[in-house]
Amino acid sequence: MNQGLYRSQFEHDACGIGAVVNVKGHKSHETISDALLMLSNMEHRGGRGSDPKTGDGAGILIQLPHTFLKEVTQRLGFGLPEEGFYGVGMVFFPNNKQLYKKCKSNLNKIINELGFKLIGYRAVPTDDTVPGSGALEVMPNIEQVFVQHKDNLSGIDLERKLYVLRNYSTRILNSTIPGVNSAFYFASFSSQTVIYKGQLRTDQVLTFYKDLQNNKLKSAIALVHSRFSTNTFPNWRLAQPFRFLSHNGEINTIRGNLNKMRSKETLMKSAHFTDEELQMLMPITNAKNSDSANLDSMVELLALSGRSLPHVMMMLVPEAWQDNKTMDKKKKAFYKFHASLVEPWDGPAALLFTDGKSLGATLDRNGLRPLRYFVTSDDRLILSSEAGALPIRESTIIEKGRISPGRMLLADLEKGKVSFDEEVKDEVVNRKPYDSWIKKERLKLRMIPTPEKLSFPYSTENIKKKQTIFGYSQED
Repeated sequence: MNQGLYRSQFEHDACGIGAVVNVKGHKSHETISDALLMLSNMEHRGGRGSDPKTGDGAGILIQLPHTFLKEVTQRLGFGLPEEGFYGVGMVFFPNNKQLYKKCKSNLNKIINELGFKLIGYRAVPTDDTVPGSGALEVMPNIEQVFVQHKDNLSGIDLERKLYVLRNYSTRILNSTIPGVNSAFYFASFSSQTVIYKGQLRTDQVLTFYKDLQNNKLKSAIALVHSRFSTNTFPNWRLAQPFRFLSHNGEINTIRGNLNKMRSKETLMKSAHFTDEELQMLMPITNAKNSDSANLDSMVELLALSGRSLPHVMMMLVPEAWQDNKTMDKKKKAFYKFHASLVEPWDGPAALLFTDGKSLGATLDRNGLRPLRYFVTSDDRLILSSEAGALPIRESTIIEKGRISPGRMLLADLEKGKVSFDEEVKDEVVNRKPYDSWIKKERLKLRMIPTPEKLSFPYSTENIKKKQTIFGYSQED
């Protein structure tokens, strides 16, 4: 809350991010344990409260562990469909018993209304002695909900339906049940990934979530985040990773980004979502969320609308292209085309992003956040905010470096390879004839004839006088 001279928009962050990936897609518990070791080694990049046991937030995103979940749900008395044909929601329910029951009851109704079949719930095993007193006081009831679509959907089709279900149920439950006040939240809801996070210190994630201690929990991707005093106060739902990305830095254009996105919402059309579904998705962004959470919402919308993740990241976080005379013409045409669709979300920002099948990294054009990578001979890609976050045998390293401003890399687990900036972006910019679209369709304002007579005559002196009266500064 903004009180006295305090203003939340002046808060800044220096989070820690990292990822461990088996590029060939081999799933193991070692990937998860290595990522958690990396996370605990980045405690200096995590904030703490007045109670030293209460962290700003930390978490891990992994691929959905089908074999593990199948085994634990059988013990609860319900079975799961084939891998990829069901979604798992990591739900933060309010800790008030009455609100918990109301939220669960209403969620079950919405699941049925939107064409899903409820398979069952699982209380996520946690150690409540781990969080500090501040975090424990507001700790949600954490459960996993398992659903299957009545049309037996899988892949991207199922992801889109889960996206609508998650957004719609979150908005309805938080706005219609008195007292919930945004306490109902999905950390993740997907058939591809699952997120374990909370208002924890980096070294508390492993001890708090008992699932992460189980050797049967396996993944080829593990993405971690340590939160430090971002531009919103700590709480359980704003810990990272988010559903598609981890972010170190801040979006310093956030107010303009949110306003412009709100103005675009009424114009949105999609071949993949009906008009009714689009209404259920609104609002896409939310001023109550952090800048990272809002960027994640944009990534999710654009990725589930049919674009690849590198395409989405190039749209939202473009490299410096306007005055770059050495840039390839096709790439410049891509950026020019998309500049008419969406404004850049400028940092400082280091970003890791994943859809569960690939994982990439990019730095915004300012380049003011560190992001280092290592490629090893045992088919691993290791990324982190700084070198040394995860001990690696030097003899296994076949390539290492840092992500430069505006650059990108991508580990595609289906292809089993790591691609660097030029290769990743060439594939994106050559998919469509952006250069011919620009030449045919773009109108330059400077080429439009100046009107002979203004509809609303004005005087510069009068405008400046009114601006001064209403407190506009020279900068405004």
